[in-house]
Amino acid sequence: MIEILPSLLAADFARLGEQIACVTGAGAKFLHFDVMDGHFVPNISFGLPVLESLRKSTRLTLDVHLMIADADSYAARFVTAGADCVSVHQEACPNLDRTLRAIQGEGAKAGVVLNPATPLATLEHVLPFVDYVLLMSVNPGYGGQRFIPYVLDKVRALKARRDELGLPFAIEIDGGVSVDNVGMVAAAGVDWVVAGSSVFGAADPAKAVADMRRAALDATARVA
Repeated sequence: MIEILPSLLAADFARLGEQIACVTGAGAKFLHFDVMDGHFVPNISFGLPVLESLRKSTRLTLDVHLMIADADSYAARFVTAGADCVSVHQEACPNLDRTLRAIQGEGAKAGVVLNPATPLATLEHVLPFVDYVLLMSVNPGYGGQRFIPYVLDKVRALKARRDELGLPFAIEIDGGVSVDNVGMVAAAGVDWVVAGSSVFGAADPAKAVADMRRAALDATARVA
C-alpha cells in the first residue's frame, strides 16, 4: 500500500497543529520529521523537545530521519521522545548494524538512508533485518530541491534485490517528489513517499495528499 508522508520541514511552523490536522483529515497515516545538525548536512532543524511535543498532539506514525553526524548517540533518544520509526544514514554510521539493532531494541522500526550517489551494495549485510530503506532523491539538507532521476534506477534495483531475497522491508523515497512524478516513483517500487513542498507548499495540503496518493495508486495499478 502506497503511503504519502507529509514532511514537516516544509510546514508553516506557526500553524503546525492546523496543518497536521489538515493532512490527517486527508488520510495521511505518517508524518516525516527531519532532524538536521548543521554538520552532516548544511542546515539545522528540529530536535528532541519538538518531537516530544508533537507526540503528545498526534496519533500518526512519526517517521524520524536523522541527518546528523552522531546518530549512534541520539537514535535511541528519539525513540524515547516518541518516534515510531527512526532512520539513520549509512554515511554517518560506522557501526550501522549496532545502531539499527539499538533502534529496534527500543521498540521502533529501524531504517537506513542512502544519499543519491551512495551505492546500494553498502547495505547488503543489513537488508535481512532492516525495517525500511530510505533512498534520497535529492542531496539532503534543504527542502524544495529537484528530483534526481537516476535514483529511480536505485529503487528498481533495490526492489529486485528485495524480491530476490524474499524480504519484507519497505522502500521509502525523499526529495523532489510531486504529483507530477509520484506515478513514476510508485511504479518503480516505492512504498512510502515523503512529500514536503508539494504538500505544505500547496494551496490545499489535504488535496495535495489525496492527489498524490491517487496518482501513485493509478500508476501501480497499471504496472500490476
